[in-house]
Amino acid sequence: MVTFTAEQTAFARSVADFCQRESGTREQRDRLTDNGAELHSQELYTKMADLGWAGILVPEEFGGAGAGNVEMCILLEEAMRGVAPIGGIGPTLITAAAYQKFADDQLKKDVLAGVVAGDSLAISMSEPEAGSDVANLSCRAEKVDGGWVVNGQKTWCSNAHFATSILLIARTEKTDKKHEGLTQFHIPADTPGLEIKGIDTLGGREVNDLYFTDCRISDSSVVGRVGNGWNQLMAGLNTERLILAAMQLGVAERSFADTLSFITERKQFGRPIGSFQALRHRMADLATEIECTRQLVYSVARQADDDPTALLPREASMAKLKATETSKRMTIDAMQMMGGYGYATEFDAERLMRGAIISTVYGGTNEIQRDIIGKTFGL
Repeated sequence: MVTFTAEQTAFARSVADFCQRESGTREQRDRLTDNGAELHSQELYTKMADLGWAGILVPEEFGGAGAGNVEMCILLEEAMRGVAPIGGIGPTLITAAAYQKFADDQLKKDVLAGVVAGDSLAISMSEPEAGSDVANLSCRAEKVDGGWVVNGQKTWCSNAHFATSILLIARTEKTDKKHEGLTQFHIPADTPGLEIKGIDTLGGREVNDLYFTDCRISDSSVVGRVGNGWNQLMAGLNTERLILAAMQLGVAERSFADTLSFITERKQFGRPIGSFQALRHRMADLATEIECTRQLVYSVARQADDDPTALLPREASMAKLKATETSKRMTIDAMQMMGGYGYATEFDAERLMRGAIISTVYGGTNEIQRDIIGKTFGL
């Protein structure tokens, strides 16, 4: 079993208590999310920021908690297990880590101070012809006097419709090698020439198309080094995959708890349906898978804390793959075990399932994760 220090245990309890108090009932969550139409409640997120949690990974010199990956995973696991509607936290933490590593001192200070205060961030990589093949992007930033001009389209950008700023990966040079000539830029969401249009999805409003038309930004908008965007992206994959894994671990745990409660109370043929062997064995298997996932997630988190420079491509990809597949299986099985009630919007089962299914696609599809893992074995 995963073991925590006394401080980490107390932190986990604090997050769980907060979620129970602030968003523990369906009525509370419906009020915070316009009856489920939104995945992120700024009201709730601001309260978490006031407690210092939004800046959990931000160094103390920038006003953050300066905590490690284990503490970050605790926060995400407990928040998702508590069904807290803070869908913007994952992309924000992923993007903030890039600014922390590569932005200049002034930009880092400005952006990270906003994160600590509860601002949401977005990162924009994908394009209509650049999804899993992300280096195939064509959105272009051209150098002009005093800055850059951006033109092109991005897609599937989470958080953009409520983010304060967007970390854009654009092509600044065309070479024979598609991984070269990429640069990261800081784009305030209200920059003239940027249009943000939502994409309707099964999960609601969560992703967006971005259109850049002669969008002018200053030289100070460059994050890191010009032309080094690909290497900077690769350096952030540990954090991204660990964040996604911890969140889906929490989703799987919440789905298990809700299902256990239902099958314990629901009776058919004169006894609780959970007493039937078919369901009892299924729940035993799911509990085992969730515990294995938890062990893996926190093992990777501790390795990342022990050596912040380690890339951990195999381990991080395994964590993302295992957690999202477990979450998907758990939530689909939950609907089956709950029968028609699992399909009804009165319960959280169908909402949890929608969120779990897409997790196997974003942040690098699970097919890509398997490919990465295979390559680490020389295959």
